[in-house]
Amino acid sequence: MTAQPAPARRITRQREAVRDALAASDEFVSAQSLHQSLRAEGSSVGLATVYRALAALAEDGEADALQSGGEVLYRACTPSHHHHLICRRCGRTVELEAAAVERWAGQVAAEHGFVEPEHVVDIFGLCAECAARR
Repeated sequence: MTAQPAPARRITRQREAVRDALAASDEFVSAQSLHQSLRAEGSSVGLATVYRALAALAEDGEADALQSGGEVLYRACTPSHHHHLICRRCGRTVELEAAAVERWAGQVAAEHGFVEPEHVVDIFGLCAECAARR
């Protein structure tokens, strides 16, 4: 079965506001905190709209999403496949490519008869600044 391209989404003022607010942050953020930032700037965008816009951005490859502590966090991302190093304390995030991970994922999939493997790798730790403050 071949994946069908997603239908083009209507670009709205609210979605653009969410996209811009997400791009202004260099760490993963929750929908609630992004909504609070937008409201503090005078935006009237609703929380449900923020959730929908973030989900659409993630689905379209414009945002990364990760599960953390029972909620989904989002971050604007580059469109190419990549992985993350994420500081558990401050949330600082570094995008990285990892050829060894790609080879490993392909090898493991092939060993088990799988094709077209997809994967997500997020590595959590403490950044150098947070480690130095401990």
